[in-house]
Amino acid sequence: MKLHLLLGSNSEAAPLMVLVLVLTGMVKQGQFTACHSTFLSALVQLIPCRAAVTPFSRIPPSDTCCNAIKALGQPCLCVLVNGPPITGVDRNMARQLPQKCSANFEPCDAMK
Repeated sequence: MKLHLLLGSNSEAAPLMVLVLVLTGMVKQGQFTACHSTFLSALVQLIPCRAAVTPFSRIPPSDTCCNAIKALGQPCLCVLVNGPPITGVDRNMARQLPQKCSANFEPCDAMK
């Protein structure tokens, strides 16, 4: 399932809500490293980073984006980049955000 949230489409609201509930349950059961946000709230926090993670974008992350990355934290960022596909987001670019923002996070691949 592709998430259209970053592009502003709510046409798949019901499947998205099911996904959020499943991921929230997985977080509570400890199947992911401690992320205290739901998938949806983590995704919303990273809206300022949209321009920096659009495929083929050369736009660097803004200060607002970097502040959001640091506030969100590595566990929640990894839940997003290792989770279901998000329309309009290049996962490799999203994985590079901590480095580009000088956030001292372990790589998300180490979290698998």
